[in-house]
Amino acid sequence: MATFTEGMHAGEFLVSEANGRLSRATITVASGAGKLQAGTVLATLTAGGKHVPYDNAGTDGSETAAAILYAGVDATAADVKATGIVRLAEVAAEALVWADGLDAAGKTAGLADLAAAFVIAR
Repeated sequence: MATFTEGMHAGEFLVSEANGRLSRATITVASGAGKLQAGTVLATLTAGGKHVPYDNAGTDGSETAAAILYAGVDATAADVKATGIVRLAEVAAEALVWADGLDAAGKTAGLADLAAAFVIAR
């Protein structure tokens, strides 16, 4: 019998968020970012303000975590409008999705970046 692995559902990483849509913002995930799951930690590129997966070693704005992707998107070939959790929320740390190869120090730095916007990992 085949085994299926179910991915993260939209918003599944959220523990709590501000009333209404205060915690959320419409963001643009940059073309070439690939297929991203809900819960992916994102950064804002300095040039253009589009979002890409957070990379602590980046030098183009991608080194500062700024949002968490609410629902999965496919930004392989084109920019995609999406919803990001950008402020005033609690998230499940173990449910966050990080870029491949990111070490523990990079994740700690990313969580600190998010905490500055009151996105707190529990």
